[in-house]
Amino acid sequence: MRVFVTGATGFVGAAIVKELLAHGHQVLGLARSDRSADALGKMGAEVLRGDLEMPETLRHGAQTSDAVIHTGFVHDFSRFAEACAIDRTAIEMLGAAIENTKKPFVVTAGVAFLDAAGPVTIESDPAFPPSDAYPRASEAAAKALSNRGIPANIMRLPPSVHGKGDHGFVPMLIDIARRTGLSAYIGDGLNAWPAVHVSDAARAFRLAVARGASAETYHAVAEQGIPFREIAEAIAKGLDVPCVSLSVEGAQDHFDWFFGFASIGQPASSDWTRARLDWNPTGPELVTDIMNAGYFASSVGQST
Repeated sequence: MRVFVTGATGFVGAAIVKELLAHGHQVLGLARSDRSADALGKMGAEVLRGDLEMPETLRHGAQTSDAVIHTGFVHDFSRFAEACAIDRTAIEMLGAAIENTKKPFVVTAGVAFLDAAGPVTIESDPAFPPSDAYPRASEAAAKALSNRGIPANIMRLPPSVHGKGDHGFVPMLIDIARRTGLSAYIGDGLNAWPAVHVSDAARAFRLAVARGASAETYHAVAEQGIPFREIAEAIAKGLDVPCVSLSVEGAQDHFDWFFGFASIGQPASSDWTRARLDWNPTGPELVTDIMNAGYFASSVGQST
């Protein structure tokens, strides 16, 4: 199978590319820079130069491939609403390109902002509609495609997809702790972050593509929920700084724009996904990985 992957040199995207290639698939990866193109070539993938704002390029990639995995996103939180709009338009364009083909199409979303019916969110729980407070519309765009008869699978990722090369939320927390001299949690720190190792996440994407165009929603979640306090304690140990509890007001000052993410408390189940895809996570747990995957060697990086 030839799979078109956006975000193919990002942390998750690159892991997916390697996973697909290791299992005999061909990969066409979207690359917006020479550096990205070179990285894809070294992995053994074909390169399609362009970005998420180039309709003809996205159309070509989707139409000349047997399946599409969309992990691309403009990771610039200073213009988050704009990045979300670009993401939504890209999903719509990719879907339109494969209309009436029944090609597998997997869209990346998250488990953190769902309208959970119980204390632990499950795959059938809907995402909250996009809003000014959280404008990301990946699920809304995918659902709209499915309602038009273009099956779009949704792969929900947890707040922490971890492993060597991670440039997501955990490195951001480490940078905050390094800058302030404190590793903090809010209140009792029992708000729980789901997590998954990047290799397990990549395998879930591959299995979802193999299942076909089914318009299903999956949770790539290995750990249902790690208390945020345990994450903060691991960071404190790694940096040799105090670990402290903060009030809501104090946490807002400490975490600044990251406060909303630091306060996430949404345990997530993946029982249905594991059964549906025969997916069994085997990677290290988050707290273990924080101490062993080089998290304290450098600051937050940027995907390409």
